[in-house]
Amino acid sequence: MRVAPLPTDEWDEAVDQALSGMLPPERRNPAGAGNLLATMVRHPKLTRSFLRFNNHLLFSSPLPARLREVAVLRVAHRSDCEYEWQHHVDMGRSVGLSDADIEGITRGEAADELDRAVISAVDELSNDAVVSDPTWAVLSAHLDERQLMDLVFTIGCYGSLAMAINTFGVKPDEER
Repeated sequence: MRVAPLPTDEWDEAVDQALSGMLPPERRNPAGAGNLLATMVRHPKLTRSFLRFNNHLLFSSPLPARLREVAVLRVAHRSDCEYEWQHHVDMGRSVGLSDADIEGITRGEAADELDRAVISAVDELSNDAVVSDPTWAVLSAHLDERQLMDLVFTIGCYGSLAMAINTFGVKPDEER
């Protein structure tokens, strides 16, 4: 672990404010926040800004939650980010992904054309930093402009988050 969760005795008003947009008061503590947020709050201003952006992607985005989770799971798998994977498997199931869907994401496969295009978008952005024209055409047939923009930003956000988690050495919550 390169960056440890902030010790309990160092949680202060700045930490509480940083988490206020994402967590209810009863979860704004080291145990309730989990290892990722407890690590991120070592930098409260960054955490607050990141969570404002992430909050949009999770709760305000016009991108369907199921597609968001297909994208995030593919990012987590490609990044070998166990923390992100564990959290988003549960979230994916809660928005309708089956175990077969989730297993297919790990192989880069999906039965549905749109899911396949989302997986391709993750792979293309990860490899080349651009979505190809054929993939964009499929996505555009199903998603409006704002959904397309949010998809690209979701992939980028969760890719960046996976990089931070892996680099900082954030452990899955049960290992804390």
